[in-house]
Amino acid sequence: QVQLVESGGGLVQAGDSLRLSCAASGRTFSRYTMAWFRQGVGKEREFVASVRWTGGSTYYADSLKGRFTISRDNAKNMVYLQMNSLKPEDTAVYYCAAGYYSGRTSGLYDYWGQGTQVTVSS
Repeated sequence: QVQLVESGGGLVQAGDSLRLSCAASGRTFSRYTMAWFRQGVGKEREFVASVRWTGGSTYYADSLKGRFTISRDNAKNMVYLQMNSLKPEDTAVYYCAAGYYSGRTSGLYDYWGQGTQVTVSS
């Protein structure tokens, strides 16, 4: 079992940076692939980034490469999402997720946090 709690969301202006954090509980945290998804109002939940527990390989949505960076600290049971050069279209609820398998499909992930709101004003 893994419990996830996101933090770090807020209201920022276009061009600003923000770092989201995800605190995970559970003894086997280091065995999970961790990911961030987001969901805007009236939109489907979409993949943002993921990081595997073996080797730390990272994957990103093509549209976000170069602006967003995912990282994890297994010793602290933490996952982070550094977001730079934010745009109004990045406005969404951001969710942390954990799963045994790596991928861009939300159905692959077994555990989800409650989400944290990110709002980017123009």
